[in-house]
Amino acid sequence: MFRKFFRDLPGFTVDQTPPAASEFDEPWRPVTWSGANKEDMLQKLRAFQVSVPDVNRLNILLHGPIGAGKSSFINSVNTVLQGHNTTAALADSSAGKSYSFTVKFKYHRLKKGAPGIFYPFSFADIMGLEPGSSSGVHIEDIVHVLNGRIKSGYVFNPVSPIAEGNPSYNSEPSLNDRVHCLVSVLPADNISLISDEVIQKMKDVREKARNLDIPQVVLMSMVDKACPLVSDDLTKIYTSKKIKDKMKECRDKLGVPMNCIYPVRNYHEQVTNDLLQDVLILMPISDIIRFANSYVEDQVYTE
Repeated sequence: MFRKFFRDLPGFTVDQTPPAASEFDEPWRPVTWSGANKEDMLQKLRAFQVSVPDVNRLNILLHGPIGAGKSSFINSVNTVLQGHNTTAALADSSAGKSYSFTVKFKYHRLKKGAPGIFYPFSFADIMGLEPGSSSGVHIEDIVHVLNGRIKSGYVFNPVSPIAEGNPSYNSEPSLNDRVHCLVSVLPADNISLISDEVIQKMKDVREKARNLDIPQVVLMSMVDKACPLVSDDLTKIYTSKKIKDKMKECRDKLGVPMNCIYPVRNYHEQVTNDLLQDVLILMPISDIIRFANSYVEDQVYTE
């Protein structure tokens, strides 16, 4: 009654426009959220072998701003493959995003079955990118990693890149030493807060990788922090308008197509595996391995 009284007053209007929906009616990227699909992807990874005899493993390089979740993604992949909580790559949550916890270059090999047996792919964990010329990993060092010129164990120097003559400098890298897929990592919850300088550094690295014909993908981490809908139900990730908007922001900032952007949720609280989370992590890894393998084939068999 009171609403009708005020509505009848001169100049009073009622906004009857319904609020914008937070999700699409149908997922715009289909996903099969089942144990059978998870097991199928796992079996393919377990059976995978590099198709080039001279390359014994595929090297995948993750780069991005500090605190983006690079080390956590490596641990998450390992958690999915092992079927239990793992900490192959050291990550630090207490440090926040003020500095890079990773300072040493290292390829992480993931165990497969018996001791001494590993999957034929590995992840390079490097220092995070920061604004300024004397903070974070040096761009030239990332380029050296792409070309296979830095040996595992090298401690990054933000002020100057590695030089020839350094014991960790590989002067004669082979295809086996080089990076076979570049993965850019951006956090969904604060993409807009990442400095233009860091974004430009990432674009510079992508350009160097492009000149080497290295395939590239983008991982968009921390989707649960960016969208409450997804935080409550991971199966909403491809119906969430918020997540798609964040993916478009990744596309616009880095210049990558949407079909090369994968939203993921890393393991950071759980100590047991979750089916939905496993499926979401296995999707990009399956594609990354295929892209990397195609790259080494092209290097060997294409004139």
